[in-house]
Amino acid sequence: MALSAKHIVWDWNGTLLDDNDAVLAAVNDVCSGFGRQALTLDEWRGLFSRPLLQCYERVLDRPLSTDDWARIDGLYHDRYERLLHTCGLARGVPELLHEWRDAGRTQSLLSMWFHDRLVPLITEMGLLDLFQRVDGLRTEVGGDSKADHLAHHLQAQEIDPADAVLIGDVVDDAFAAQQVGARCVLVTTGVMSRAALEATGAPVADSIPEALQLIQPA
Repeated sequence: MALSAKHIVWDWNGTLLDDNDAVLAAVNDVCSGFGRQALTLDEWRGLFSRPLLQCYERVLDRPLSTDDWARIDGLYHDRYERLLHTCGLARGVPELLHEWRDAGRTQSLLSMWFHDRLVPLITEMGLLDLFQRVDGLRTEVGGDSKADHLAHHLQAQEIDPADAVLIGDVVDDAFAAQQVGARCVLVTTGVMSRAALEATGAPVADSIPEALQLIQPA
């Protein structure tokens, strides 16, 4: 059954942006820095969760201090940003986003990546005007849950959560949508396995085109 929606909230990393190779390289820089052997993408998908601090404690098999977490954050983002130029957009992007907007519907972008790095990138890619609002992380260190950010994102646009569908690639996207009263469609293009995504009960698609086929404009 299709989900009825007036508004789509898009996730960025792993959803609109195809960045798995950069993510894995950055994760493995963290592993190397802490003396752990490198992970495969399937291994990372099996371990990934939010909050990220607890995720990395499992990956590294040790408790992590505030200083450890700051070091992890630095190692990860230094490598990730060096590889950003190698990342492309997901299949169907931006064409399908243009179609949604040009039909008179609304959409926005909510990312747990840093706001001051997100906005210049989507501007450079010619995507900024597709969204009526863009929110990234406005703290110095990331890794927490998306629920509070989603609530604020919708409130700032005066959007009833019941009218919105969040399209994302991780379990936390489904949790965030559930917490605020929105719906969610998950795509398998990011850093979590299909089995983990399906366990949330949210509809799961293998691409952006397939995800949009599950949404009926209200």
